[in-house]
Amino acid sequence: MTRTARRNRRTLQVAGAGAAALLALSACSSSDSDSSSTASDSSASASGNLSGTVTVFAAASLKESFTTLGKQFERAHPGTKVTFSFGGSDSLAASITGGAPADVFASASPKTMKIVTDAGDASGTPATFVRNQLEIATLPGNPDKVASLKDLTNPDLKVVLCDKEVPCGAAAQKALDASRLKLTPVSYEQDVKAALTKVELKEADAAVVYKTDVHAAGDKVGGVEFPESADAVNDYPITLLKDAEHTGTAKAFIALVRSAEGQKVLTEAGFLKP
Repeated sequence: MTRTARRNRRTLQVAGAGAAALLALSACSSSDSDSSSTASDSSASASGNLSGTVTVFAAASLKESFTTLGKQFERAHPGTKVTFSFGGSDSLAASITGGAPADVFASASPKTMKIVTDAGDASGTPATFVRNQLEIATLPGNPDKVASLKDLTNPDLKVVLCDKEVPCGAAAQKALDASRLKLTPVSYEQDVKAALTKVELKEADAAVVYKTDVHAAGDKVGGVEFPESADAVNDYPITLLKDAEHTGTAKAFIALVRSAEGQKVLTEAGFLKP
């Protein structure tokens, strides 16, 4: 559904609510049971009786952590459902500004979040909830003896990077520039999970990804830290979107992400505190 269509639908809903109110007044009814969906959401949020589905667009690197938090949220609030769309933050931002229906956006960089805020699609000011640092993913056991970022410039190694428009790719390029290194990868991937998968499938010898992705992969890959990653740490902002259908429930999910409970899940996955 396009953003224009969604707004038209909301206009019809408001008009319908107004007509119902006029009928109620003309009948001298004392009932006030009819209310807008927004008012219902606010009331539900205040009482703690949340309901409805929350659609979250989130950076691919958040997949494991957010899936866990989504399940926790649903258990804590029966009647709610959290659905996710994970991918490259730039692609997700383009989808949101293009009218894709979503309630919450969690990006892997302020730059990609700015695409959404500049388009006027965010509600309120985005808040940084975690940070993430790069790490080199290698084949299990690190058979190529990769020990530094410079080692990735070896022409005999098949190295993959995230696309430069994706936050993990932009961070990798920033680290390479800081080290004055030039790296020619065999491919640029659309998100960090795709880059990691190349190594997991042994289609590449190494990839520059996030610490959290190496952590999530377990023994499928090896991990090599490098000091230049300190020059390219990404802040992750989260925001409620302007066209959210269930604002109270969406706000409650954001609150969980930023809570001590949410931070525990995220830091255990390897994320850094904001």
